[in-house]
Amino acid sequence: MAKPGPVLLTAACTALGALLLTSLPASAASPPGPRDPRPVREGAGRDDTAAPPRAPGSAGARGGLVTTESGPRGDGGYPRRTTLAVPPADPADKSIKLGLAPYHSLAPRLNALQELGDRVSVEVAGRSAGGHELYLVTVTAPESARQAREQERMRERIENAPAVAAKDPRIKAAYKTPVFINNNIHGNEWEGTDAALELIEELATATDRKTAGLLATTRVYLNVTANPDGRIAGTRANGDGFDLNRDFITASQPEARAIRRIAIDKQPAVMLDLHGYVNGTLIEPTTPPHGENYEYDLFLKNSYANALGMEKAVNGLGYTEAEDGVRPAVIPFRDEAEGWDDWPPIFTPQYMPFQGAVAAHTIEFPMTVNNRAYDTLPEAELRRRAAINVDIAGAAMRATLDHTLAHRASLIADQIETFRRGAAGEAQRPVSEETVPGVPGIGPEDVYTTTFPRGYVIPAGRSQRSAVAAARLVDHLVANDVRVGRAVDGSYVVDLRQPKRGMANVILAEGRDISADVSTMYDISGWSLGLLWGATVKKVGGGPLPVVVRTVHAAAPTGSVAPHGDLLLRLDDPKELAAVNALLAQGVKVRRTADGSALVPGSARGAARVLADRFGVAFRATKGRAGQEPGTAALERIRVAASASAGEVFALREMGFEVVPVSTEVLNAGFDWSDADVLFVSRGLDHGLLTPAAREALRAGGAGVVGVGAVGAAFNAAAGLLPVTAVEGNGDANGVVAVRNGGGAITGGAPAHTFVYSPLWFTELGAGVRVDQAYGTGVPLVSGHWRATGPDGRGGPADAAGKAAVISGTAAQGAPVVLFGTEPLFRDHPKGVFAQVGRALLAGRQAR
Repeated sequence: MAKPGPVLLTAACTALGALLLTSLPASAASPPGPRDPRPVREGAGRDDTAAPPRAPGSAGARGGLVTTESGPRGDGGYPRRTTLAVPPADPADKSIKLGLAPYHSLAPRLNALQELGDRVSVEVAGRSAGGHELYLVTVTAPESARQAREQERMRERIENAPAVAAKDPRIKAAYKTPVFINNNIHGNEWEGTDAALELIEELATATDRKTAGLLATTRVYLNVTANPDGRIAGTRANGDGFDLNRDFITASQPEARAIRRIAIDKQPAVMLDLHGYVNGTLIEPTTPPHGENYEYDLFLKNSYANALGMEKAVNGLGYTEAEDGVRPAVIPFRDEAEGWDDWPPIFTPQYMPFQGAVAAHTIEFPMTVNNRAYDTLPEAELRRRAAINVDIAGAAMRATLDHTLAHRASLIADQIETFRRGAAGEAQRPVSEETVPGVPGIGPEDVYTTTFPRGYVIPAGRSQRSAVAAARLVDHLVANDVRVGRAVDGSYVVDLRQPKRGMANVILAEGRDISADVSTMYDISGWSLGLLWGATVKKVGGGPLPVVVRTVHAAAPTGSVAPHGDLLLRLDDPKELAAVNALLAQGVKVRRTADGSALVPGSARGAARVLADRFGVAFRATKGRAGQEPGTAALERIRVAASASAGEVFALREMGFEVVPVSTEVLNAGFDWSDADVLFVSRGLDHGLLTPAAREALRAGGAGVVGVGAVGAAFNAAAGLLPVTAVEGNGDANGVVAVRNGGGAITGGAPAHTFVYSPLWFTELGAGVRVDQAYGTGVPLVSGHWRATGPDGRGGPADAAGKAAVISGTAAQGAPVVLFGTEPLFRDHPKGVFAQVGRALLAGRQAR
């Protein structure tokens, strides 16, 4: 779209704003007009700071502006204008080659769009991992401060008093439907950003009655680029190396936390997440299995209806396969049997229903311009493809706004009903052609429901495995807008009779084994933070919950230091590892007990107090001494050479380890092993490809080895470290598994569950090899998807039952070795398992 001159646009929009203020006041929604007749989700990959907690239901805590330099202009109503700081031009921005908007052009363009009239507001929603501002644009008809407050009161009533809201005539007449459009969450899937900019300009300047009616009844929120780091660099991941569209249930990254905050504050009823590249254009809803914790009957009805409108709009652009290479759009629910599931809440559209969205979609535009295509296709072809993708993204956005305008009343009613069912504790309605009229092809394969328990208790005191892990979990629940209470005994209570019960249950429930339900899964299938984050969580299936004496806005402090004597610090949590590494960095002489705890001399009490406050860890009194007692060994600060994923490196650094990334190429180039004490191997390092010099340097360096998964096991075998046989299970398997811990320095006091992805186990253990952890007996899979690879059960969970999952020993050359057949650092899901790796790394340094 050609951009008009700013003077003409300003004049035009000033006149339009005056017209709208007199004829369509924002507080009174006009009846929706007639509907305008025009109208590879990404490949799965492996890879904490919670948002500031807010009291659920506290209107005053929601939505404050985050601004730059000159700050917002406005009185609390709309527009809320922010003069954005303009970053320096970056000629290396990967968007430029495609003829798309580079990141540095967004701020000046958004500044200009705010001046076009009174419909466009811009806020800074946060910063990326790389420090770039995240721009949230709101497009709506003007609202006074009083009108904006009324909208907020109605939004709060919808969530917190849904039974009352369902009967409120003011909500039916005047509440503006929130629509959220998220763009460019994968940095090298660019075009949603450019389509969003065109849409903003179009809505800002249009003079037709339909647009006026839309903006009088709707707030359109657009996250212009969710991943500016990746947009600039041309990478899928953000600056920390994380796939942001896998991060929503754990929110380890600032970009995901910003989107979570938008979801809670704006409470969208409809949302789009723009991606590439699948040809024909992929438009969710998806295939089974369907997320069992949300009200799927309401979600499917609305998502399918909106998908049909988007399909019509996309196909109506007139692109053809013969002339343009564009195939007709695809709706997976209708057109495919499986493989595009909405089971895990890790993706943006699968997270949003738990915050009130009743229609949420991944859109995959068709024409590939990233990766190999970016490097090999002529620039003219890339620009042709990108322009098509922008058109298709824009068509999906406009069709969604058409649908929202035409179906405003039912969308809001269904959002209210979602919250009402949760607050009332009602059973879910299984989907069928009766409960979801108008959606063809619904069968028993689409029925996924859960029986919600009465609630959960996160105990305090001696019955709590880890107070610091419990506090993290509570803060995470609150950050996700889950209501948490405190009982008189200090326990935390999560009553599932609350509007966002699905959010609470999808975090805390153990999950479900869906191995028999579908043959393949798109991404992970089990993720229970209730089992994997290290806290003791008790499910209350029926009967009364403990009496709540107050609402929790943040977990109570957990840090403490015993007043006398030497100190004992358990190493069960990443924060405890961070604390002990901080002590070692300060030169404190710390020793380790046989069960993996740390003994700290009383002389370091001052440093311990600082760390107890910083990390929330407890330094307890110990009857022993931190000297040279039998059974203890000195700990030293270690440096880790890590051939690992970005997420694993992130986790290691979170625990306070110094990390130097390495690879086969780095070691062959002449790595200096005096700069590292332990080698961590999970990918990117093949011992067979090392040069003789690199192998000799590694052997002579004497570094301990911690290996994870098939790559770690292969390295062990090729280097001749521990005499074991590694058995690979189904490579597509993943989920939460039960384990038996052998005690000792690595798994002493560890949780009874861990996470697997492409699980592995060890047999034929040679002399001196210790089993630190074994898979549970029977069928160890608790939740997830893990099928056997053959009819005899080989490669399946029964084959792994009772087998060694984590082993340790000493190689012939004296180096300590620990091998994991599990995935202990998988994204942020098994947070309570991280400490096992931390302990293994400390053991790797101990013998040197």
